Amino acid sequence: MNTNTPLTEAVLAGADGEELAATPLPETFRAAYLRREDQEIFRGVQDKDVRRTLHIGEVPMPELAPDEVVVAVMAAAVNYNTVWSATFEPLPSFQFLKHVARAGGWDARHDQDFHVIGSDASGVVVRVGAAVRHWKAGDKVVVTPGAIDEQEPAAQQDGLLADRTLAWGFETNYGAFGDYAIVKATQLMRKPRHLSWEEAACNSLCLGTAYRMLISKHGARMKMGDVVLIWGATGGLGGYAVQLVQRAGGIPVGVVGNARKAALLEKMGCRHVINRQEIGFTDCADGTDETGEMERWRSLGAAIRKQVGEDPHVVFEHVGKETFGASVFVARRGGSVVTCGSSTGYAHNYDNRHLWMRVKRIIGSHGANYQEAVEANRLLELGILVPTLSRVYPFAAVGEATRSVQRNEHEGKVGVLCLASEEGLGVEDPLLRGQIGEERLRLFRDHEV
Repeated sequence: MNTNTPLTEAVLAGADGEELAATPLPETFRAAYLRREDQEIFRGVQDKDVRRTLHIGEVPMPELAPDEVVVAVMAAAVNYNTVWSATFEPLPSFQFLKHVARAGGWDARHDQDFHVIGSDASGVVVRVGAAVRHWKAGDKVVVTPGAIDEQEPAAQQDGLLADRTLAWGFETNYGAFGDYAIVKATQLMRKPRHLSWEEAACNSLCLGTAYRMLISKHGARMKMGDVVLIWGATGGLGGYAVQLVQRAGGIPVGVVGNARKAALLEKMGCRHVINRQEIGFTDCADGTDETGEMERWRSLGAAIRKQVGEDPHVVFEHVGKETFGASVFVARRGGSVVTCGSSTGYAHNYDNRHLWMRVKRIIGSHGANYQEAVEANRLLELGILVPTLSRVYPFAAVGEATRSVQRNEHEGKVGVLCLASEEGLGVEDPLLRGQIGEERLRLFRDHEV
């Protein structure tokens, strides 16, 4: 595999933008991808091991659309949509690519027999399309995954209202897991200067999602003093949710599955922690055992009130089938359940009486629009929030990295080095880094060791 192309060497040598723009793009590049021929590989298989479907090899460099850029990827991160892609669930991602390609034109490039996945990245811009105005070769960037059609009228109100709202590297091709990635200019944000490549790469998807759910006018609009119940509080989404609630003056109540994760929450300064094992909220539930479900819901509600003395104003939901009924139940009268996903199943069962009779709200939230993503990224740039990176894998072990997320063996986010040769590279503002402190910046890493 030829990873030492002239452009790659120029990027790693720190060449300026003029030199990068003058150096030819390689015809192919190294990437981690899925194969169309593997779509049925897990039929009838209990353990859908993602290491079987993630392949590393050369893929062709596509032609660049006028509103796109090519990013030399220094580091990337695993998200749960990476697991969905690699297990071909809930649908094979090649169906998404085929759907995108139906629009014709530049979109036809996405429908290939390979799918380069990955929705979080940091890197260096090496090419810009003819219509790109605000970015240039040499810019150090992070990528937000929302690929939005900004020409749709609804996008002027909220990018996520546009019909063509796609998750980059999940519903589109040429995602984060490669030496190069193709992204829209409206996906780029400044790389926080005090962070390493891998620290910068791990934030955008989960942080932007949590920001919209909790802070944005499109989400729960939490306010100072609000009690916020956070499921999976040390996970990729939950780790940012806890920080956002703390910094916004709220009262986070973190729910975790074991004592080790509870200890991490305490290190984060989260005073109110609920270990599901300690309250008997551990068995999988499908909502059909009404008596058992009510007992679980009440045990959770009692644990919350014991710690903070009141019910939650907001419930931060992304687990889905196993927890949604409890979330609706424990939210206070007039409270909100804000949901962005369903990692344990999409068919939710809950007692609707607790919703309508107590005038609660369910808010659907999906990713972040461009403005929300930039606002969330600014909090990282200022050092108000810190990354939740816990593990970093070399590129050759991208399958192992994804497997760790699939098996829920991680805390926070899992990173993957792409063109970066080692961890710790890319820090441009050591002064701010020193002010924030390595203890804060490495909290998840050091707890994982």
